[in-house]
Amino acid sequence: METPLTLEEILMLAPIPANLHAPFLRVANGLVQRANYPKEKALGLLAQMLQNPKKYAFSKNKVTNLARAIYDLHKQGTTVPLSEAGAAYLPPEPLPYVSQAEGSQATRTFDLRVEQLPYAIFGREHIEDGALKQMETAVSLPISVAGALMPDAHQGYGLPIGGVLATEPHTIIPYAVGVDIACRMCLSIFDLSPDFLKREPHLLQKTLLEHTKFGIGGEIRDKFDEDVMDLPDWQATKVIRGLKDKAYRQLGTSGTGNHFVEWGIVDVYSAEATDGFDLAPGQYLALLSHSGSRGFGGNVANYYSKLAMQKTKLPKQAAHLAWLDLHTEEGQEYWIAMNLAGEYASANHHEIHNKIARALREKPLVMIENHHNFAWKEQLADGREVMVHRKGATPAGQGVLGIIPGSMTRPGFVVRGRGHAAAIQSASHGAGRLMSRTQALNSITQSQLKKALLEADIQLIGGDLDEAPMVYKDIETVIGAQRELVDILAKFTPKIVRMADANRKEGRED
Repeated sequence: METPLTLEEILMLAPIPANLHAPFLRVANGLVQRANYPKEKALGLLAQMLQNPKKYAFSKNKVTNLARAIYDLHKQGTTVPLSEAGAAYLPPEPLPYVSQAEGSQATRTFDLRVEQLPYAIFGREHIEDGALKQMETAVSLPISVAGALMPDAHQGYGLPIGGVLATEPHTIIPYAVGVDIACRMCLSIFDLSPDFLKREPHLLQKTLLEHTKFGIGGEIRDKFDEDVMDLPDWQATKVIRGLKDKAYRQLGTSGTGNHFVEWGIVDVYSAEATDGFDLAPGQYLALLSHSGSRGFGGNVANYYSKLAMQKTKLPKQAAHLAWLDLHTEEGQEYWIAMNLAGEYASANHHEIHNKIARALREKPLVMIENHHNFAWKEQLADGREVMVHRKGATPAGQGVLGIIPGSMTRPGFVVRGRGHAAAIQSASHGAGRLMSRTQALNSITQSQLKKALLEADIQLIGGDLDEAPMVYKDIETVIGAQRELVDILAKFTPKIVRMADANRKEGRED
């Protein structure tokens, strides 16, 4: 008989409210111990119910009462969204091609290497054991060529957040890219002094409220520039074509979680340190945003992650590191969709920044942006061609500009890459989490958050306890652990922060 499911295992599916913890445990272990469900089957049923509680609430089944409780929450405006781990328990969607079709990747089974590849770790003392174990599994894949772990690393799903993995050049791992494909940072620096914040705080707040839209399923009608929707790749595959209309409606919006748009002050350092960064030393008003490819990227990621797991069979601990072959039709489909998600994510940021700049009647002096959650065809220092997956890691090739944010009360940094070979020309993508969202919601209070905001002189619009500053590592420490990877060009200090509201009434992003 299977051992009982723990609350921690169930909470990996979604941020289930505390008053439903006991019912979920009771039902889950009834499935395991009385109905003889394997644990994965029980978790899969719970995941399907959480994805579609209305369906399960109005049919006779083993989770009807739980489904009704979740559905009641939805009707009250409180969603219980599946986590990335929870979504992985959903049954696979139908394959786009039968395995015998010309150009399709046949299902193959692989073992891991007996001896894992060595990989570089930056800031080892700041990284949890779970992330290290995930990275050890990743560099044990038969297609792995090199790996590195950034100092903000923490356990994710498949490849850890902050993990960099180079694989054979014809292979790509959807889960090593991540669910929010091409999640991106964008910084606009204006020819306005910090005094503008003191003189016009209400105007700056108004620009955020009127020209941003957050939350699952959020859409905007009026567009600044729709050119990204004219790219020919929107007609490339059935999957992409089916998502185009939704992508258009969501153009210019931001997601939930750690996505934000915020006003702050940029301190540009000495002229010597700003080579290639065409700003005189001093302080400037700046706009910083963080979001990705919205429902389009999420749907692409879920579809092709499941497809990869059907086509590439690996040992259980590595199952979510399944890859697609770029020599096959499905591999090419994912490659096209991922790159299109990158163009779309960039256009999302430009929509937000252009609308806000127009509202201020200003043009930025400079705009800097960079992806993470992406895969690039690159060369290692020894000349080998590889596919580099950066899941929550910033490209940091020689001279490449990037942005590493902190938290809602802590600074972020404009950096210039040093092209460090052992880091696979990468750096961290942020401070990195100290605790999961569930832990944060269960341990941090509103009074603690308010105190932190007051002490840092931050105005927060929206947001929730799972993004409180204390859930993150100290950004200064994380930056200190990667001084050999990047040069610091400027510091961004947040002042007015806009995030998704705690209780959203939008639907799921599916």
